[in-house]
Amino acid sequence: MPERTATVASSSGLHARPAALFAEAAGEQPVDVTIAMQGQPEDEAMDAASILSLMTLGAAKGDVVVLRAEGEGAEAALDALVKLLETDLDAV
Repeated sequence: MPERTATVASSSGLHARPAALFAEAAGEQPVDVTIAMQGQPEDEAMDAASILSLMTLGAAKGDVVVLRAEGEGAEAALDALVKLLETDLDAV
């Protein structure tokens, strides 16, 4: 299963506006994407398209998260989502 790591760049982490923007982008992908804090077991990963899951994750600025997806288009989806996470979404 393809995976990527990303460092959260938003000053508020994955809370409120950044979480909403990221969840929307994840939901638009052609594959299901999961997210977890780096070091967490794969089976504890959460739905990246769920704003509630993202806020529950508690990722702060500078935290490293792992994104995973499987299926046709997974590589491109992960690349796009990593780019989004590594952008300060509070400034958008």
